[in-house]
Amino acid sequence: MTDHALEVRHLTKTYGSRTAVDDVSFAVRRGTIVGLLGPNGAGKSTTLRTIVGLSAPTRGEALVDGVPFARLAQPSAHIGVQMDGFGFEVGITARRHLEVARLAVGAPRSRVDEVLDEVGLTADARRRVKSFSTGMVQRLGLATALVGSPRTLVLDEPSNGLDPDGIRWLRRYLRDFARAGGTVLVSSHQLAELENTVDEVVILKQSVLFSGALSDLVPGDGGASLEERYFDLVEGCHA
Repeated sequence: MTDHALEVRHLTKTYGSRTAVDDVSFAVRRGTIVGLLGPNGAGKSTTLRTIVGLSAPTRGEALVDGVPFARLAQPSAHIGVQMDGFGFEVGITARRHLEVARLAVGAPRSRVDEVLDEVGLTADARRRVKSFSTGMVQRLGLATALVGSPRTLVLDEPSNGLDPDGIRWLRRYLRDFARAGGTVLVSSHQLAELENTVDEVVILKQSVLFSGALSDLVPGDGGASLEERYFDLVEGCHA
C-alpha cells in the first residue's frame, strides 16, 4: 500500500468545449485532513466525483490506495463518501436508510447502531428522514459514509446546516478519525473553520493554485489568515 490514501495525477476533465479541471495533481497522505478549496465552478466537485468513480477523466487519473476506484475489490472499506446528489428516501427512517446502506456494502448488522452513535443520531434513529433538519441530514450522510468502516473519507461541504455546536463536534470527530489513522479530504467554503481543522490545503481554480501544508500557507505568526491567503491566490491568478 502506498503512503498516499488518495492521488490525483494530471487530471483534466472537459465537457464539450468547457474545461472543468486542467492538469490537476495533488496527493493526500494517510492520517491527514486535507481541505479542498476553491470558488464555485473551480472544479472541486468534478475532482471529487472523479476520485470516487462517478466521473471518468478526460486525461490523467485519480487513485484510491494506489488504484482507480473502479478496481477496488471492496470500495466501502477503502473510502466513504458524503456528497451532494447522494440523497435519501425521505419517507423511511434513519435506521432503515442505514440498514439498506450496510446491506449494499456487506457490513455487519451491528454497524448501524455503531454509526448512529458515532454521529449522535441514536435517539432519532426511528424518525423519518423527512422530519430531519439540514444538520441532522448532514449527520446521516456522514453515518452512511462510515457504514463500511472506510480508511478514508471524502466529504463535500459536511458542515452545511450544522449549528456552532455541530460544527465543533464535526471538527473533533474528524481530528479523532485522523488520529486513529484515518484520512479525510474535505471540500468546504467555511475557511475559518477549516483553518482550525485541516493539516494541508489544496486550492483549485480549474488548476492547482496551491497544494501543501497549511503551515506553509498560513505561518501562524499572527500574519494573514487562511481566508486572506485564499483570496490572494484566487483573485491574483488572473492578475
